[in-house]
Amino acid sequence: MKRFLPVLFYLSLFLPSRAAVSSAFPAPALPGKTSLSGKVTDKATKAPLTGATIYIPELHSGAVTGADGSYIINDLPKIKVLIQVKYLGYKTLADNVDLNVQTTKDFELDASATEVGEVVITGMSKNTEIKRSPVPIVVVDQKYLEQNLSTNIIDGISRVPGINSVTTGPNVSKPFIRGLGYNRVLTLFEGMRQEGQQWGDEHGIEVDEYGIDRIEIIKGPASLTYGSDAMAGVVNLLTANPVTPGSIRGDFLNNYQSNNGLIGNSLMLEGNQQGIAWRARVSHKMATNYQDPVDGRVYGTSFQETDASASVGINKQWGFSHIGFTVYDDLQEIPDGSRDSTTRKFTKQITEADTFRPIVSDAELKSYNIAVLHQRVQHYRGYINNSFIIGKGKLEVNLGYQQSIRREYSHPEAADIPGLYLFLQTYTYDFKYHFPEWKGVETTVGVNGMYQVNQNKGTEFIIPDYNQFDVGPFAFVKKSFGKLDISGGVRYDNRSFSNSGMYVKPNPSTGFDMQVAPPDTTHASHPFSNYEHTFSGMSGSAGATYVFSDHISFKANIARGFRAPNIAEISANGVHPGTNIYQIGNPDFKPEFSLQEDIGLFLNTNHISGSVELFNNNISNYIFDEKLQGYNGKDSVIVAGNQTFKYEAVNAQLYGGEVSLDIHPHPLDWLHFENALSVIYALNKGGAGIAIPEGAQYLPFIPPLHTRSELLAEIRKKSKHFTATYVKAGVEWYAAQNRAFTAYNTETATPGYTLISAGIGTTVTNTKGTTLFRISLQGTNLGNVAYQSHLSRLKYFEPYPNNTTGHSGIYNMGRNISVKLIIPFDIEKPKG
Repeated sequence: MKRFLPVLFYLSLFLPSRAAVSSAFPAPALPGKTSLSGKVTDKATKAPLTGATIYIPELHSGAVTGADGSYIINDLPKIKVLIQVKYLGYKTLADNVDLNVQTTKDFELDASATEVGEVVITGMSKNTEIKRSPVPIVVVDQKYLEQNLSTNIIDGISRVPGINSVTTGPNVSKPFIRGLGYNRVLTLFEGMRQEGQQWGDEHGIEVDEYGIDRIEIIKGPASLTYGSDAMAGVVNLLTANPVTPGSIRGDFLNNYQSNNGLIGNSLMLEGNQQGIAWRARVSHKMATNYQDPVDGRVYGTSFQETDASASVGINKQWGFSHIGFTVYDDLQEIPDGSRDSTTRKFTKQITEADTFRPIVSDAELKSYNIAVLHQRVQHYRGYINNSFIIGKGKLEVNLGYQQSIRREYSHPEAADIPGLYLFLQTYTYDFKYHFPEWKGVETTVGVNGMYQVNQNKGTEFIIPDYNQFDVGPFAFVKKSFGKLDISGGVRYDNRSFSNSGMYVKPNPSTGFDMQVAPPDTTHASHPFSNYEHTFSGMSGSAGATYVFSDHISFKANIARGFRAPNIAEISANGVHPGTNIYQIGNPDFKPEFSLQEDIGLFLNTNHISGSVELFNNNISNYIFDEKLQGYNGKDSVIVAGNQTFKYEAVNAQLYGGEVSLDIHPHPLDWLHFENALSVIYALNKGGAGIAIPEGAQYLPFIPPLHTRSELLAEIRKKSKHFTATYVKAGVEWYAAQNRAFTAYNTETATPGYTLISAGIGTTVTNTKGTTLFRISLQGTNLGNVAYQSHLSRLKYFEPYPNNTTGHSGIYNMGRNISVKLIIPFDIEKPKG
């Protein structure tokens, strides 16, 4: 409970009370109360559609149609809203409804094998139909997540065209968008920025994957709306919409994966009564060391993760207010790749002197117990999202508090003393006002940012203590001219940053380093000096969408992105535990600025959907990690057993695109043939007067050409006890990546490989049609191919790179079979 006291205090300072709202905005401005009712039917047959979902994203309100296709949504404000209507096997419909003048609305849906009409809430001023957003956006829904095997939530989207992940084993993945990652991709949870030392490689995104229902991804600069760290794009992780009013329900999930013996369980309970919606979830998953055809079981990749979350919200005609809490606690082993030179079996460190390493036993490799050397990543979050209807306008107030606690236990003879111990606190704020629409013009102004404080509490120091304050005002305008939508905006960001100097010397009690302060600095080292700097810059975007017809649309957008250097890039000076790297920063770095052009052509018919999206991105002051070499041409070593890397800055260009084609052959609408291709080229343009050395003409960590094809059969005809049955098989091909940053042995080229996957799933019902459970069987890398992803950090974990086996580094996961069972249950159903 103590951890959440700062959260409650912070929210109490900023949360507008009803009295404050009434004082600031007189009562007559409060909109009247209304409702919306109607029917949802098949456009061709006029038959009612039972179980169709009608949802208003900006109000978090909705309903499900009854047996006669009718619905009603109560307690609505009298404003203009965008409504989304969904039903399996039909085109998703999005339509604007003015609740000032309309209280009934019937919807007719077209039967279709393709899915269009998605409404997105990410990256635009208001909820927008995806085909009318000029910004390149892709949506990953719950169906996709459920039908594709993943080892964590970021792995679940890494096969989407243009999206990849840099990995350190099965539970550690960071998102990459079109070749850019780390602090260039902003991860959001329910629209709130996720802060957890994301500059680091060796831990993943601190989110419960079982609680995510939908993911919206912006593939391009989103600095206009989100500020620094959104230069490459945004990954917005969203939970499920509130349950139907009058309901109390839940579900239990169980997942088993064969490769590392992963066992995952999650229990959720939610309700929505009298305008109050709530949800609670607890989850746990654990796994032993994963295995591949070359290495066998990979020591140091076991993990145990525990998650919990709770939220409650109220929806009324004045708007809504939702508050939520999340807890993430991950015990994650730290692989270092050490092996016996003769047998190639993994070894482990057992003493601080590290003069001898025994071979890890088979029993340890198969154990779920966490090793002495491991990391513990804890993340606590409290947040509140508010939306107040003011006349015909709307004020959004979103506030949050996060604690990120990272401890890496690197002392084998002092198991309870963490080496790296970082304590990060982040306060986020986001205010937006949406003006009433005027002559078809939608205008939004806002300001958002964060205040952040980081402290070191361990015995190993890679970054100093620091604090920073971000503020960014912005304005966004959108205008529709029939089939043509034009939108754009500008923003100015300012980051005030300072870090403290640090003196370090051995603790006489433990022998490990500790921080000391003057005058106790005799014989102390001085790894960090006082540093203050302000980073600022303009960003913006302008774009247009033209809808030629219901089937064809075209998008074009140009955006300028901004990113301030992160703490590691500026100040790092020490061993980065868990990476085998001694990291050096550069305090003279300037902000990165990007200019990206995007164009896209989209086709959606009843039987074919496809797209071609192209981009070109030029970045000034692009910061990347480069290995240092000594004068003898060998790796530079500052601390024994660790390679030395230093951040550098150059000008860069990235360009490429994605192509997708989804065919539903008539009359076999139940059959999908889905195909996708993505390619990225990334060039190091150097700097003024600086020659580019051999092997440095490309940028590091750029994914190769990737194609994916999948044949999916969805058996929609209901039988007595089975419904929503599907069978699928797919193949992914990753080309060889020879465009690597090979200078100074920073990177090596990666051979190509082909992976085969398959899956089957169904929903089992009783005789009344009530769902008993959903079950699926998925398999990846069914050929058990030995491969290394170009974005796998474990590829470089090799103590004997010149061994005679023909293999170097650690390989990716081999064959993996997953069984997932979801059991829903109803405690109280809506009346009527």
